[in-house]
Amino acid sequence: MAGVGALALTGCVGDMDPQAGEDVDCAAYEQYGTFEGEEVSIYATILDVEADRLNESWADFEACTGIDIAYEGSSEFETQINVRAQGGNAPDLAFFPQPGLLASMVEQGHLLPAPEEVEANVDEYWSEDWKGYGTVDGEFYAAPLMANIKGYVWYQPSFFTDNGYEVPATLDEMDDLTAQIASDGFMPWCVGFGSGEATGWPGTDWVEDYVLRLHGPEVYDQWINHEIPFDDPQIVEALGRVGDLIKNDEYVNGGWGDVSTITGTDFGDAGMPVLDGECAMHHQASFYAGFWPEETEIAEDGDVYAFITPGVDEGANAVTGGGELVGAFNESEAITAVQTFLSSSEWANLRVSLGGVISANNGVDPANAESSGQLLVDAIGTLQDPETTFRFDGSDLMPGAVGAGTFWKAMVDWISGEDSEKVLGEVESSWN
Repeated sequence: MAGVGALALTGCVGDMDPQAGEDVDCAAYEQYGTFEGEEVSIYATILDVEADRLNESWADFEACTGIDIAYEGSSEFETQINVRAQGGNAPDLAFFPQPGLLASMVEQGHLLPAPEEVEANVDEYWSEDWKGYGTVDGEFYAAPLMANIKGYVWYQPSFFTDNGYEVPATLDEMDDLTAQIASDGFMPWCVGFGSGEATGWPGTDWVEDYVLRLHGPEVYDQWINHEIPFDDPQIVEALGRVGDLIKNDEYVNGGWGDVSTITGTDFGDAGMPVLDGECAMHHQASFYAGFWPEETEIAEDGDVYAFITPGVDEGANAVTGGGELVGAFNESEAITAVQTFLSSSEWANLRVSLGGVISANNGVDPANAESSGQLLVDAIGTLQDPETTFRFDGSDLMPGAVGAGTFWKAMVDWISGEDSEKVLGEVESSWN
């Protein structure tokens, strides 16, 4: 689930005071015009420190253009955006973490097509795939904002070194490593599916990773577009491979208990036992870099690091990921100015340099992520590499009632004891 890293943090964040410096060079912002006293409201899932960084990223833009960006984050975005749109109280802009929800809002007639300036930026700085996530029925509505890569496996480098473990190069090697760690008397994995009303989504990330790696992008696309049944035998196989790892009391749940603790363990807390060796590995996205305690060194020889879930064969280059899409409910020259700025490489570089996030914007210099460590520098390189096979988070692309509904519930039922065929069959029934 894209952007859910922020979603699971509780509470709401309102607009904050601009944090621009006293000596702002406004030359770079002259192209957007001046709108003294105008306000543009934005609604999204992004909260807490990530919301602070958003406000910081556009503070100079506000100071130079005169636009006050009134940002509001909410842990109930997915439900409240529908309520607000239907009630005539929609924000000017919203950051949609789910293309499926964006498409639903377009189909209900709530969103406006993207301005020409925004589409020009997307054509210049983003791939066709990314533009496609903001396109509905052939019309372009929403520019990508930030991005993340799913399927990282976080681990403690010194724990691996001290015990002679090596980063696995294939899925079979990851299975072997899991068995070896358990045989040595350690707990291989720590897992948490908890996320408030969104509980279950971390399980969907596991399944999506395995569908893509075991069966390739063609089957992945067929599955998320419902061109094959949700419970196709290939998907059952993928879920079964995941279950071999995380439905085994000998392999989970380090630091928390047995398999039964997974549902009740918040995903944001779930990986912390890696730091003290209570578990060896934790499967979570690149945005988890922002969840470790502030003093944690994320490096190949640091406190924690991560490798991408490997493929069937060594050197596989397929990854899943996500991001936000900026949709507009209202139109004005000030709103267009904000949309255009957020779709530019200038904003993307500014936000990446503040730390904790990556972008698939081809105008981003990966070196700007150095403050967040080499992992995120490499992650940007992976997104920009034309040889990478990238697929957006499947549950975010499915219809909301499935991807953010029955699929999430199925993962809770499955980790609680139901078998793979049964829960996948129930999701299939919900999609008809």
